[in-house]
Amino acid sequence: MSHIAFLLVPGVHLLDLGGPAQVFSTAADFGHPYTLSYIAEQPLVSTAQGLSLVARLDWPELGPEDLIVVPGWRALTLAGSPAIGAALLQSLRDHHARGGTVASVCAGAEALGRAGLLDGRRCTTHHDVQDELARRYPRATVIRDVLYTADDRVVTSAGIASGIDLALHLIATRHGPAVAAQVARDMVVYARRNGHEPQASAMLRYRSHLDDTVHHAQDLLDGRFDQPLPLPALAAAVGVSERTLTRLFTRATGGLTPLRYQQTLRLERAEHLISHGATVDAAARAVGFADTRMLRRLRAREH
Repeated sequence: MSHIAFLLVPGVHLLDLGGPAQVFSTAADFGHPYTLSYIAEQPLVSTAQGLSLVARLDWPELGPEDLIVVPGWRALTLAGSPAIGAALLQSLRDHHARGGTVASVCAGAEALGRAGLLDGRRCTTHHDVQDELARRYPRATVIRDVLYTADDRVVTSAGIASGIDLALHLIATRHGPAVAAQVARDMVVYARRNGHEPQASAMLRYRSHLDDTVHHAQDLLDGRFDQPLPLPALAAAVGVSERTLTRLFTRATGGLTPLRYQQTLRLERAEHLISHGATVDAAARAVGFADTRMLRRLRAREH
């Protein structure tokens, strides 16, 4: 079971909190065992939108598979952000040191900065305070004009609705793109582009269109990316001709054919496995390549 603990600061933005919470709650509805908790320094937390939230004061027992999310809050400057107690900042450091993941939405990056978790890492925040974040934490590398970054289990997002993108990225990383796509579709969210940042999943990069036929084809490919799915079978499953599917797919994704999309999914998953200790041979087999040559060619092309 994975525990998602939200650290609430006075003035928290409801969508910064509600967007990621809805993503993980929806994933739980689809059978993935997520438990959500809300922690603060006081039992009643005011929000920027005027609604008060009830929080717990004690931390749940968290392990390496669990996640702490710090939603953003209303503040004209990061320097003018609400105080965050030393014990809460230490809890962030301790969780990361034990192998856990920490994430922030919008101004929540300030909490990670105060905890020392941005030092030596790539990060982002809302465009209004990116320059200030860079000044306050000169050892961090602030990436501008992206929806989110991920660096050594420290994940930061640009703010407000981008918290949804961040959470979908984490779902895709943990459970694969098919589950993330299922959650996004259930939430009636079309995943948005994140430029060409390498940490953005293929599902996020190529799902920012409104073509239901292509979405249906992508759902099938996402769910079976490690299995053969020839173009004739894929076209028949979505009810169009092969030529029509290729034309629609290429237009919607900005130039990818269904085969190239499947290869992108396989490469992305293989890179994740390799980064967690798998050999290239084992990763190639796990994602459906008959041998390692194709995987090596795709990796060489991307790098």
